[in-house]
Amino acid sequence: MSLRPKKSLGQHFLRDHNILRKIALSAGIRPGERVLEIGPGEGTLTEYLLSVCEDVLAIEVDARAVELLQVKFPDLNVMHADFLSLSLPELLRPDGQNVIIGNIPYNITSPILFKVMDAGPVYRRSVFLMQQEVAQRLVANPGTKAYGILSVQAQLLGEVEYLFDVSRHVFYPKPNVESGVISFTPHTAPLEVPLDQLKTVVRTAFNQRRKKLSNSLKALITEHKPDGVRFNLDLRPDQLHPKEFITLTQALFNP
Repeated sequence: MSLRPKKSLGQHFLRDHNILRKIALSAGIRPGERVLEIGPGEGTLTEYLLSVCEDVLAIEVDARAVELLQVKFPDLNVMHADFLSLSLPELLRPDGQNVIIGNIPYNITSPILFKVMDAGPVYRRSVFLMQQEVAQRLVANPGTKAYGILSVQAQLLGEVEYLFDVSRHVFYPKPNVESGVISFTPHTAPLEVPLDQLKTVVRTAFNQRRKKLSNSLKALITEHKPDGVRFNLDLRPDQLHPKEFITLTQALFNP
């Protein structure tokens, strides 16, 4: 059984079973854990997940795919919903023994990533197949073109690892870009600063990434520290290591 991919949903179905098996194994699923799969589509990855886990919850926005999954896997727990509209903790086991996994659509990759990363340690590990360019941003180093908002937030909120490349030739329909698989393990310790403050600083700084921090953060400085900030504001945002954004946030918002 197969589906005709919907362009409006950004569907590109992975049908290479070696890659599917590799992704499932990369999740390192433990006995008794719940696996939350985002966008199972035709269920090709779902099949491998069910072979190693009894508790799989699949979230699928496409009604056709939901019907297909229910036929293929009668015992699978399928929810017809938009993942971005759901409360993540309510989908997971309260003890944190959860794994999140998915081949996520290119057009909504960043919102899904931010939602999962912001949730904190309500899950143990996540593994995602995504556009290679976005995957590379997650692990990018300061001073590189790929380094930006996604890099800083991912590296501050957890341990992120680029696992392997996936060729565009193993998808149907074939996308115009290459893909990659990453893993993200959330930190269990809380951030030293409120997440909303950190996000404000990081996003404001990178919105004008070629300017010095003294210029890009001018409005925040005027509002919170008009008498000056104890931080080197002659730097550009891409020159700061992720942890330096913690220091910068503290300098801006602490009394």
